[in-house]
Amino acid sequence: MPRSLRFAALFGGLILSASALAADIDAVSYGYPLTNPFEATIATTPPDLRPELPSNDKIDQSDYTLTLRPEREFDLPDNFWAVKKLTYRMATQDHAAPLIFLIAGTGARYDSSINEYLKKLYYKAGYHVVQLSSPTSFDFMSAASRFATPGVSKEDAEDMYRVMQAVRAQNPKLPITDFYLTGYSLGALDAAFVSKLDETRRSFNFKKVLLLNPPVNLYTSITNLDKLVQTEVKGITNSTTFYELMLNKLTRYFQQKGYIDLNDALVYDFQQSKQHLTNEQMAMLIGTSFRFSAADIAFTSDLINRRGLITPPKFPITEGTSLTPFLKRALQCDFDCYLTEQVIPMWRARTDGGSILQLIDQVSLYALKDYLHDSPKIAVMHNADDVILGPGDLGFLRKTFGDRLTVYPHGGHCGNLNYRVNADAMLEFFRG
Repeated sequence: MPRSLRFAALFGGLILSASALAADIDAVSYGYPLTNPFEATIATTPPDLRPELPSNDKIDQSDYTLTLRPEREFDLPDNFWAVKKLTYRMATQDHAAPLIFLIAGTGARYDSSINEYLKKLYYKAGYHVVQLSSPTSFDFMSAASRFATPGVSKEDAEDMYRVMQAVRAQNPKLPITDFYLTGYSLGALDAAFVSKLDETRRSFNFKKVLLLNPPVNLYTSITNLDKLVQTEVKGITNSTTFYELMLNKLTRYFQQKGYIDLNDALVYDFQQSKQHLTNEQMAMLIGTSFRFSAADIAFTSDLINRRGLITPPKFPITEGTSLTPFLKRALQCDFDCYLTEQVIPMWRARTDGGSILQLIDQVSLYALKDYLHDSPKIAVMHNADDVILGPGDLGFLRKTFGDRLTVYPHGGHCGNLNYRVNADAMLEFFRG
């Protein structure tokens, strides 16, 4: 854990004990209430345990667009009109301040819920904030990626770095004192590779870099998530699909409440009701969400590169074309399928060969082990029960980061990022 954090962390009048301020946070003094990693991943933090943040109307922010791949204006089908330019969101202070870049997780756009939360957290603390889409998102692949085949971390980082440089060039008068960088989930892995790239490019000279719940071995993480879709769920039959089961539960929940209230606290409140999801149902829900992200990536990459694996290369696609048949075909391809059919062939063609084990090492934190070990400006915050971790992953993080690693006992995958204790620790890291 960063030295500054050893003096941090007051929560609700509770002073964390000495053992909680070590790299591994003590569960009792930590106080996060959701001990089920699936539930934490889905429901996140109970509303009354979150930090107080400004509403959007209190933030000076705007969306901007960048033209980075002008050839795609003509190559992409008409129904890609909204993503032929890359959109990002920037919140600015009315005075000179540090700027922090936020990189979204797998398949997520710049305005994902976690990026929005982090924006409010850092804006309140006095930072300029730039929200960026994941290199695996539909819009980034279309408008910013050179090869539109995300999954090779070094190349994804180079694409992201060009975006960051373009953002800075588009806002030359913004008074910036320092540059910071953070990302969550896959965005954290991207942030690590971007930081390494900046050591030679020197466009930003990032002062601090924070990795939130990064995959250590990318292949392990996607395998874990793919397996969740295979969970056997009680109640699913030939006549009742998983989605019908979920809809029936939500319907009964709202009937019992007497009204429909779709707000930020819905999932947590739902999980306290009699209609709450079982472990198997939650696992399936997480896995299904990831499968849709993988399908989106596979479809977009195939279409842009005219590979013909999902969409026939010469198939006419207009604004009125139904993409449902192609989505169904893409959903049959999990992330392992995408790597095998699209990433690995492209990577081998560009690198004159290589085994899948070599690729796995190159796209994971293993590739940056020496840099991460020796760079005092980079820290990691992770959860011991994160569903994306595999055997040996926490051991690698401990050996590589030492006291720059904070391990929380609970929180699942990114579920505790909006817990007040975590929020305070994130702010303290950058202030320190």
